Amino acid sequence: MTFASTAVRTVYQAAFNSLERPLLFVQNLVGMRRVAWMFLLPNLVIFGAFTFLPIILNYFYATTGSDAILLSQRPYVGAENFRTLLACKDYLDPNTCQQDIFWRAIHNTAKFVVLQVGLMIVFSLVTALILNRDIVLRGFFRGVFFYPVLLSPVVVALIWKWVLQRYGLLNAGLEEAGLSSVNWLVDANWSFFWIVFVTIWAHMGFYVLILLAGLQAIPSDVYEAAEMDGASKWRVFYRITLPLLTPTMVVVLVLSLIRAVQAFDEIFVLTGGGPGTATTLILHYIYETGFAARPRLFGLAAAASILMAAVLMVLTLLQLAVTRSRAEG
Repeated sequence: MTFASTAVRTVYQAAFNSLERPLLFVQNLVGMRRVAWMFLLPNLVIFGAFTFLPIILNYFYATTGSDAILLSQRPYVGAENFRTLLACKDYLDPNTCQQDIFWRAIHNTAKFVVLQVGLMIVFSLVTALILNRDIVLRGFFRGVFFYPVLLSPVVVALIWKWVLQRYGLLNAGLEEAGLSSVNWLVDANWSFFWIVFVTIWAHMGFYVLILLAGLQAIPSDVYEAAEMDGASKWRVFYRITLPLLTPTMVVVLVLSLIRAVQAFDEIFVLTGGGPGTATTLILHYIYETGFAARPRLFGLAAAASILMAAVLMVLTLLQLAVTRSRAEG
């Protein structure tokens, strides 16, 4: 052992010894069982101040009116904000609703969730099946598909906005090929297509990783037995891989549903909810109503967030139930 390493070890030992006496004093003062709570207390205070307190305040805002930000200046209105949001003659036609933009956001969110989650699961499953095979540069391709997950959602949206804007990279390529350019982010149908595409591109790697773990957990003996029986690849997938992978796919389904309902960052930067309300989702409506619009309707935004939280709570409980049943099974 060198002199330098001995000196470092001596300094560390002295530092730990200096902490021992205060910790022993605290342990004797409050008791062994309460020491853990003393270490957890700072985190609990911060967590409570920035998580639980805003949730409680949100309920107060949802039951009060006016555009004042101070609760003392906001009159109590009970469930009026919820009644305003839910006032609708035909829930399938937003034009008949008192808050038509809210219901357009609900419809857009439902459409987005169905398309994005459905395509996400299909593409993730196909990609995981390919990356689970013994292919050339398998580790490299796994890293390539997972890399977008590491990027900030804002960075992802800015990259794709640079590609899709009027004089962006995609239109430049089309013009070079002799084709006419397209206003991808101005046309309502194309803009909705691209928010689905970009969010799938950005988050698919995470679900591919989960499905890869599920595929690798399937015993190889099962496949060897199927091969000896002469089963076709489709039959092996349909009868063996898919049933054994179903619990993992349910977890992926629930997680992707929760993420899709809360989609905001990429869409806000990419389209800003436009054109018009074509890509306005529920979280964007909450932001616009509570912070961007004038007057700022904090009560309506808080009520909408509570309704969204109820949906997320159902999805979370579903995930917990699936996870628990999988662990017990």
